[in-house]
Amino acid sequence: MPEHTAPRTTIPLEYGEEVREALHAGEPVVALESNVITHGLAYPDNAATAKKVEDAVRAGGAVPATICIDGGRVVVGMSEERIERFAQASGIPKVSSRDLPVVLARGGTGATTVASSVVAAELAGIPFFSSAGIGGVHRGAESSMDVSSDLIQFTRSKVAVVCAGAKMILDLRLTMEYLETHCVPVVSYRSDDFPAFYCVSSGIRSPHRIDDADVVARVVENHWAAGAPGGVLVTTPPRAEDAVDRAETEAAIADALAAAERDGVSGQAITKYLMRAVDRATDGRTAEANMAVLISTAEVGGRLAAAHARLRRTRPS
Repeated sequence: MPEHTAPRTTIPLEYGEEVREALHAGEPVVALESNVITHGLAYPDNAATAKKVEDAVRAGGAVPATICIDGGRVVVGMSEERIERFAQASGIPKVSSRDLPVVLARGGTGATTVASSVVAAELAGIPFFSSAGIGGVHRGAESSMDVSSDLIQFTRSKVAVVCAGAKMILDLRLTMEYLETHCVPVVSYRSDDFPAFYCVSSGIRSPHRIDDADVVARVVENHWAAGAPGGVLVTTPPRAEDAVDRAETEAAIADALAAAERDGVSGQAITKYLMRAVDRATDGRTAEANMAVLISTAEVGGRLAAAHARLRRTRPS
């Protein structure tokens, strides 16, 4: 396998030293989003969790590359100092893929979402990204047209996304239909079902179950070798001890949806409203499960990225 060659792009990329060395040597790297630092837990729990997620990637055998936008540059591999700064700062905007060119042009700073992190990972030459859960088709999308940019980005960026499925507050059957329509392969690693974030199963059968990391690596490589323009979605369920019961979660969501309609909550505000309502209904267990899933998914992401790097080293250029 030849040494890593930085992709040709006019987008300013700033690599962390550990990430740069790993890519140069052809070692596995897993991209991570920074939105969980700025828009998740309060300080210092957000910084501590970000470091635990990075440690989980290392435990899986890969190098973590937490991505952010800082001073008009895409930072690929945040330092501990930068993580601390982002964790303590207030008002750092969330930057999705649609916002990325504007924030960069203005020399701005921002935290990356799933969609923008996938864009940045491809620019940086990182084939694997890990997140606890992805966005999807929202309930009522038949009239609202509310579909997460995550799904659209998966059809455009050649990055394998490792996640614990999508949140139960979404319409998961329509989410799976969207992925099928747009030819995004969905593979469940060591699970029969498509997981639902902190629930082991969404109740929807996965199109493919694969138990071997080396086979997953071949799926990813074959998808791109066939000329596909987008990525592969690899799901891994939360550990049983971390998961929340699906029936309990669905009941809490039903109550939260009724309350949101009563309170007139809609649009972009609905997701945070529903998540907080479900957390209250489960006495905070969903928030705890959220943190646990971030870590367990990152470890699997590291393991799969390591298998993919081994495959690339054994194949001719």
